[in-house]
Amino acid sequence: MSALSGWRAAIRIARRDALRAKGRSALVVAMIALPVLGVTAADITYHSASLTTAEKLSAELGSADALFRDPSMGGGPIEQMPEMDPYQPVDQDSTGTKPDSAVDLAAVLPPGAKSITQQYMNATVTTKYGIKNTALTELKTADPLVRGMIELVNGRFPKTDSEMVANEAFLKSSGLHIGSQTTVRGAGRTFTITGSVELPADLKHDYLYVNPGALIAPWKQAAAKDRTMEEPQAGTVDLLVKTAGSTGVSWKDVLAANKKGVLVESRRVFLDPPPLSEVPMASHGSYQAPGKGMKVTAALATVVAMAMLEIVLLAGPAFAVGARRSRRQLGLVGTCGGNRRHIRAVVLSGGLVLGAAGAVAGTIVGLGLTYLLRPLIESWAGQRFGTIELHSGELLGIAVIGLVTGVLAALAPAIVAGRQPILESLTGRRGVRRSSRVMPVLGLIAIGVGLCMAVLGGLSGRATSVSVGSVIAELGVLACIPVIVGSLGKLGRFFPLSPRLALRDAARNRGRTAPAVAAVMAAVAGTIAISTYTASTQAEQDYGRHSSVPKGVVSINADTYGERADPARALALARKVAERDLPVKGAPATINRVWAGSDCNHFPDADTSNCGALDLVRPAANNCPLLAAGGKTLAAKLSADEHKKLVNSPKCKDAEYPDTMFGNDGEIVVGDAAVLRVYAGMKDPAAEKALAAGVPVLLNNAYADADGKATVKALHSYIAEDKQNRKLHPGKARSTVTRLAVYKAADRYAATPGIRMVMPQATADRLGLHYGPTLNVYATTQTPTDAQVQHFNGGVSQAGNGVSLQQNDTSSGTTDITMLILALFSGVVTLGAAAITTGLAKADAEADLTTLSAIGAPPRVRRTLSGFQCAVVAGTGVLLGTAAGVVPAIAVRLTDMHRALANMRLHPMDSAYTPIVLPWQTIGILALAVPVLAGLLAGVFVRSRLVLARRAG
Repeated sequence: MSALSGWRAAIRIARRDALRAKGRSALVVAMIALPVLGVTAADITYHSASLTTAEKLSAELGSADALFRDPSMGGGPIEQMPEMDPYQPVDQDSTGTKPDSAVDLAAVLPPGAKSITQQYMNATVTTKYGIKNTALTELKTADPLVRGMIELVNGRFPKTDSEMVANEAFLKSSGLHIGSQTTVRGAGRTFTITGSVELPADLKHDYLYVNPGALIAPWKQAAAKDRTMEEPQAGTVDLLVKTAGSTGVSWKDVLAANKKGVLVESRRVFLDPPPLSEVPMASHGSYQAPGKGMKVTAALATVVAMAMLEIVLLAGPAFAVGARRSRRQLGLVGTCGGNRRHIRAVVLSGGLVLGAAGAVAGTIVGLGLTYLLRPLIESWAGQRFGTIELHSGELLGIAVIGLVTGVLAALAPAIVAGRQPILESLTGRRGVRRSSRVMPVLGLIAIGVGLCMAVLGGLSGRATSVSVGSVIAELGVLACIPVIVGSLGKLGRFFPLSPRLALRDAARNRGRTAPAVAAVMAAVAGTIAISTYTASTQAEQDYGRHSSVPKGVVSINADTYGERADPARALALARKVAERDLPVKGAPATINRVWAGSDCNHFPDADTSNCGALDLVRPAANNCPLLAAGGKTLAAKLSADEHKKLVNSPKCKDAEYPDTMFGNDGEIVVGDAAVLRVYAGMKDPAAEKALAAGVPVLLNNAYADADGKATVKALHSYIAEDKQNRKLHPGKARSTVTRLAVYKAADRYAATPGIRMVMPQATADRLGLHYGPTLNVYATTQTPTDAQVQHFNGGVSQAGNGVSLQQNDTSSGTTDITMLILALFSGVVTLGAAAITTGLAKADAEADLTTLSAIGAPPRVRRTLSGFQCAVVAGTGVLLGTAAGVVPAIAVRLTDMHRALANMRLHPMDSAYTPIVLPWQTIGILALAVPVLAGLLAGVFVRSRLVLARRAG
């Protein structure tokens, strides 16, 4: 018999065996198909969400051929790249003869071209809850040129100047609907919403559209007549252009428009860009073409390697049980002259047949689910797909990987089946074999080697070492699982009957239990690795995100700009509204802006060159060493933790980009102990006592000199328009430098946003400074919702536009949701793996369960035994998977740290903080809830009725 004929017979036997054992075969196909399904759906989603150049142009230009824009450079000649950005003036020293003049866009259009205008602005509009800020555009949305850029969902486009359309995101956040009316504040114009639209390229942000000329021009005319009326802050007018014929806007047309100071985004140029030799801007050497290709990261390589291993481990138990259930048939192959090679071929053919079925099923179902869940995926992504893109080569490669891993999953069972004596196969006896003493030793060695490779690879930034080391470490854990499972039997004496039987059964049948535990471990390890990496990167992003107010605080700011500003009245009104509409607790702390001489903000139209100035002087000895001449050399010597400590020290905190609450003179504020407690979060009786005694509290002690004093420099200068203060201070301008004894706060308070010193009123009076209430700060019980903010804005609208709300936004708020989704997903996978492997184990131990029933065990023992068997498999696998999953996540984070350290040494103030955060919520759900739920489900759904059967052997 030829080798080909032998394999043909083995495949035929495997196919018939799979059809006979439909339930077990379906489970194996499902275990192979699930990962293939996920990767297939991810591949299709990635390519469909990655828009082509033509699709991006449709989202930006609609069906227009080009967009002509005034870049506000005064009409001087400019030069641009074919993709429009970047661009720059030809003469770097001048932006045109009339910088404030607008360019006549219509004059530079190609002959016979048609165009429509669009103009953007930010507007404050009324909502169901109050008022909110949103983007508003004047654009003829009913024009065919905007199709592809804006699509009508419900209702109709505006027909008159008193109508508008809104996108779904605005309608949802504002509580309005088609037929509702909203008023644009400032203009006092009311519009009726006639339809809902969507921007395929942006589904998440708010947008409103009115017809051209419906708002901005009338608003400007009204503001010109009424000087108390605020003018609209609108951008320049853009033109969406459709050329005559089908030639589009050529690069020659773009260059002609550039000479007249017009920027052009051309569909034709985008799709067929000119050579760089014809691009003037490229000849300067300042332009660098975008790179091509993708670098494989440690995270990607590790995920791929772990996914392949997971497929093998998920399907391996099924093939092991299948080979055991078919041992009589395999024994008959031996009696008919088949050797071990033929027996191995039969089992491997089972992997080939079921692997092929799983790969095909996973690919087809993955494609179907992507089509079915497309609206939901687009909503999560925040944009519509262009088209569903199928890359046949990649999909075929994914299916082949599923097929290959199916064969690999059957490899170990095939080797075991080939070694089994024919007599044992025919009689059904398994024999008694001692566990290998070599495998645990090899496993421990593999764990050590894998950990070293992963850690060293992470420290050196080598993605291959991280992925290979992670897989080797997990394989080492797999080699130790039989010993771990064997030790479970010793715990049985501490438990009642059913759990004792489950633990001892698991220990006695290690060949069945170990693959089941390995399958669950593989499912959990991947999720723990992803969750740990996601939580860590989110913590890194939150650390690097700056907020204007501390966490747990909202700030209500009163405008001080202009002579009509009345911040005290605005804050008094806002206090009542805040305590009614916002989740605040306790009384507010009032922060007073402090200044010397005349207040420049109060007289914006006067000659402010002689206004006063106030500054908190930092001693030269306390400058940040990272910004000194040897900053790069110092950074190269620091570890990530040392660099973080130095960057967050008082000397370096905000040294590169000073953060002040009210601008240049905002380092100092006047306030009482409430400012320390509420805003700075300082619970220090000594600091409050010092403030009450007239001693300023220095939050950033880098501003104190060696004697513990702070230097305040003031210029007491008054302009003629400041008649009240000019009368009180008729003398000449004078400068004062005062060294104040201060109370130095702990180093951590240097990070308080916007404030360096809290000065008591008595000290400000003694120094001849002026101050007034500018904002109230509240402690909150929770972050205000969008509806609550709209309620508040509507309530304070009587104060005009002089009151605004600021809240902490350092966290995106997606961390907990992401972790919860990952935990739920992992829980489902773990439940499925535990249920499948426990079902296979139950089928393998059916004879034992029959014997248990025959000796008088009640039916409920069958249920509880199956439940505890499932719980033991799930619990052991979850614990091992948690430990195995943390390893690759830590190793990949080490590669991130290596990259951050390299960047830090080039840019000394850039953060090298790469935390490793364990997702305790995910771990808790998996370690506690999932095993309990798995056991309960197994106990509920298992059949407890006694089935009469004859035990063979």
